[in-house]
Amino acid sequence: MKIDWAALGSVFGVSLISTVALVGLFTLGIVGLTKRETAAAQGGSATLAVTGSYACFAACAAAVAYGIYLIVA
Repeated sequence: MKIDWAALGSVFGVSLISTVALVGLFTLGIVGLTKRETAAAQGGSATLAVTGSYACFAACAAAVAYGIYLIVA
């Protein structure tokens, strides 16, 4: 049995980078929703934070859907 170490390292690197990016996007979405709650408690509006958080969640969903598409196809 022969292992292609370059391909294994490449898969590991791409997996690590994509995982960190997805977790970062999801975290930004949660932070945006927290800003909305803070602004609502102070009587303000955080429309930009809510829009950004929804965009982050949509990007996460798109990345997950693309990953599932790659696995199924």
